[in-house]
Amino acid sequence: MKQELTPTHTFQFIDEILTQQSINLLSLNPQKRLITSFAELGNLITEQNTEIELFATLQETLESIVCSQLQNFPDNIFWDFDFLVSSMFRQALVADEGAIDFLKAFGEKMGSLIEMFGTKKEIRFRYVHDFMYGFEWARWVQKEPQKRAYIEPFSPVFLDYLLVKGKELLQRINHGQVTSYKLCDTGYRNPFTFSREPEDEYRLLTCLAEEELIPVAVWNWNASPVWNKPFQEMRQQLALKLNIQPQKH
Repeated sequence: MKQELTPTHTFQFIDEILTQQSINLLSLNPQKRLITSFAELGNLITEQNTEIELFATLQETLESIVCSQLQNFPDNIFWDFDFLVSSMFRQALVADEGAIDFLKAFGEKMGSLIEMFGTKKEIRFRYVHDFMYGFEWARWVQKEPQKRAYIEPFSPVFLDYLLVKGKELLQRINHGQVTSYKLCDTGYRNPFTFSREPEDEYRLLTCLAEEELIPVAVWNWNASPVWNKPFQEMRQQLALKLNIQPQKH
């Protein structure tokens, strides 16, 4: 017989970890300033499923993802997780290999990705925004929409693509073959021509969110990811409009 949850099982521990790190938990949601707490996200799960092993594995997986982001992206600005949690939960329930095995494999892939692209390795991206908010996913879908339009932004298929892309990028960096990924004067890599200093990144992304130009509204549990808009071009145009300065190298 499966164990059922009791009211003491919450995601609040993850909130406490973030509080201890003094993170300013900003949301990209135009309607509010701060993210949905993990305790609230845990409540959304228990409304639909109270199986204790599934909930505990979800909590452990999320905790490892959050801790990995804290370690590898200490300058990250926006911390929405609603749609990621909802996507993990939905995918786990229908996984062929079973929910627990799916979540463990998912956590390992996410940890590898975050470490590979973060500040402790050679790629040294400053933020997880392009991954979490779906910019990379939208670019990927646009290349083969007939095949990819129905693949979720946080599906293992897309995570595997990013792992391969990361390894290729590392090889190019190690062989001095990068042109658009040169290190900035701040020590981070920025593939864009415009500055992504924190104040610039904050202004640009909040404006994109207000104009509904974020591919994945991760602040929304029931988000409907959008891939068929020219997000990259619109981002460049908005950076010009906001007079964000060119990136210094």
